[in-house]
Amino acid sequence: MELKDIGEFGFIKRFAHKFDKLIGKEEMGIGDDCALLPLNDTETYVVTTDLLIEDIHFLKTKITPEDLGHKSLAVSLSDIAAMGAYPKFSFLSLGVPKQTSVEYLDAFMNGYQKLSEKYHTPLMGGDTTKSSDKLMINVVVVGQCKKSEVRLRSMAKDGDLICVTGNLGDSAGGLHVLLNNAALTGESESLVKKHHNPEPRIKEGIWLSNQNSVHAMMDISDGISSDLMHILNASQKSANIDVKQLPISSLLQNMAKKYAWNEIELASSGGEDYELLFTVDRKDIDRLHKEYKSRFTDEISVIGEIKQGQAEIKWFENGNEISINKSGFNHFANS
Repeated sequence: MELKDIGEFGFIKRFAHKFDKLIGKEEMGIGDDCALLPLNDTETYVVTTDLLIEDIHFLKTKITPEDLGHKSLAVSLSDIAAMGAYPKFSFLSLGVPKQTSVEYLDAFMNGYQKLSEKYHTPLMGGDTTKSSDKLMINVVVVGQCKKSEVRLRSMAKDGDLICVTGNLGDSAGGLHVLLNNAALTGESESLVKKHHNPEPRIKEGIWLSNQNSVHAMMDISDGISSDLMHILNASQKSANIDVKQLPISSLLQNMAKKYAWNEIELASSGGEDYELLFTVDRKDIDRLHKEYKSRFTDEISVIGEIKQGQAEIKWFENGNEISINKSGFNHFANS
């Protein structure tokens, strides 16, 4: 058996349970966007780590070092946002090929530092070593929040509405532009910017976690067709999704028409949007929608409903069940 036969999450399932007896009371390890490490009676630390490897997570020749520094921190901050926490510290470790210039690393750190400043998240340490030929980046971020406001993947309830912030598929569209060497026009450059400069939803995540009607929450890193399954597995629920309700930007719609892309596939299975995916008590959705819109620059979109049943997603268009060809990004299964 090879890793591609089970994927990264199949691999994790093979060993995660072996550490259960080592985990203390109120601690939570593998299985959510962050680990939980209780701080005191009312607060907890949330901790996340992300590994980015050249030619797997980013194309070094397609992204500026400053943008790469920004994105390296942003993807971990997005995990913190998904827990309803605010970031406190970060740690950065680099595996650097020997031919890398100091000027490249200076620019990388400049992008990392600018985003750190924006969210008041100091870099507290890390490690630097030589790699054979690829740039490797590992980021750890520690956040903090009240125990009562932590939002987990396992909190979805029957009848909850499934919601997302922002638009879906723009980052995948940007990756399409890069991989296909599409002409860089105003529209295509905007999609590439979405891919290279994701904005973690820190303030939105904190606000949503303060709403009692918001139940399960996570960020969208691998695409909703994959990420929603994490919520369904953890909550032991199923889901119906209406593809007509997926929030797709006019920018992506225009580019999809121009290049014959499948915009529904990009919105449902494309990764790295780093928006928030969450479930809400349907009785509170009107108030939540109105107040969210008044506080932030965009809206939340209702894309489906949590149902009873085994963990699966049923996709609908105009009331008819349809098939979605892709299931989101999974490293080894996609090898």
